Amino acid sequence: MPSAVKLRFIAALLLCTAARGADLPADAGRPAALSIAAAANFTPVLAELDRAFSRTEPGVAVTTATGASGSLFAQIRNGAPFDVFLSADLDFPRRLAQAGDADGASITRFATGRLVLWTTRPGLALDSIAGAVQDPRVRKLAIANPLTAPYGRAARQALDRLGLAAAAAPKLVTGENISQTAAFVSTGNADAGFVALSLVLAPKLKDRGHWIEVPAALYDPLDHAAVITNHGAANPEARRYLAFLLTPAARVILQRYGYGLP
Repeated sequence: MPSAVKLRFIAALLLCTAARGADLPADAGRPAALSIAAAANFTPVLAELDRAFSRTEPGVAVTTATGASGSLFAQIRNGAPFDVFLSADLDFPRRLAQAGDADGASITRFATGRLVLWTTRPGLALDSIAGAVQDPRVRKLAIANPLTAPYGRAARQALDRLGLAAAAAPKLVTGENISQTAAFVSTGNADAGFVALSLVLAPKLKDRGHWIEVPAALYDPLDHAAVITNHGAANPEARRYLAFLLTPAARVILQRYGYGLP
């Protein structure tokens, strides 16, 4: 029957086409892609880092998501498809590797963060950390969640080491991450707050209010580290990005936002 012969011919043609397609690489013609999960303190610097990386790796589509390091750690542990994790400490990348969700050999320390106390309130003096925390005009003091945000943990350590934990407790308002904590201060929902130096040096905030640096001796070092996740293990761009973070181009950008270098 002619119609049956025609149908068999079309089916055979489709099978041949599918077979030829199977011989092609699965991602042939697709642009290279890289997915990065980054601690919220990197929010203002990521765009500059990604542009610099794109100059060395043109054609790579870089996507980023930000949040508290601990929250991103939990997402990756639950299968979130990130290739590279940029944490605000060494602990979360190490724990990720110990859990079998990242390559421990790839852990790369690339920057050191700095903690500041910041206010946008006119006339509020920041002559010292202790004086500001105990100032009666500071009724709300912002801090990132110490359980998930390394900068929040550092702020808690500073208050403990100054013997101010009890005095500060009634004033504390807690942000989910360090970006939300900075937003509390910038919007006036907190009178002052402990935030990352990188955020107050960002173009949008650098002319807002004033800040004082928290002495480094008051908190454990904020050693920022990158690690390649299991999802990114087969992505060559993941290793190239980690190598890029140690290049002079990346280091200049990081220093401009107040980061120390290892």
